[in-house]
Amino acid sequence: MKKQYLHLSAYSCDKCAGPVIAGSIAVRENEISKETGIREVGAICLSCGHRQSKATEPGLTHNFPPTQWESKKAIGVSPGAAELH
Repeated sequence: MKKQYLHLSAYSCDKCAGPVIAGSIAVRENEISKETGIREVGAICLSCGHRQSKATEPGLTHNFPPTQWESKKAIGVSPGAAELH
């Protein structure tokens, strides 16, 4: 069963030294497969809004563990089929 994973990282902004949050989405066909279809979803400084696509200082990036992200659209379920609680 396909599962989608969200990857987040944080690093310093070149303009203001504030935190830049960058994200990507990847898909795994099963628990032991490699991730495929990796898409960058963007990066933005939370302090000044600068869109910095990658860290410029080596070794200062904080990578967070991937998190399973269940999106109805990503796994092929129509929005109307989801039951609201």
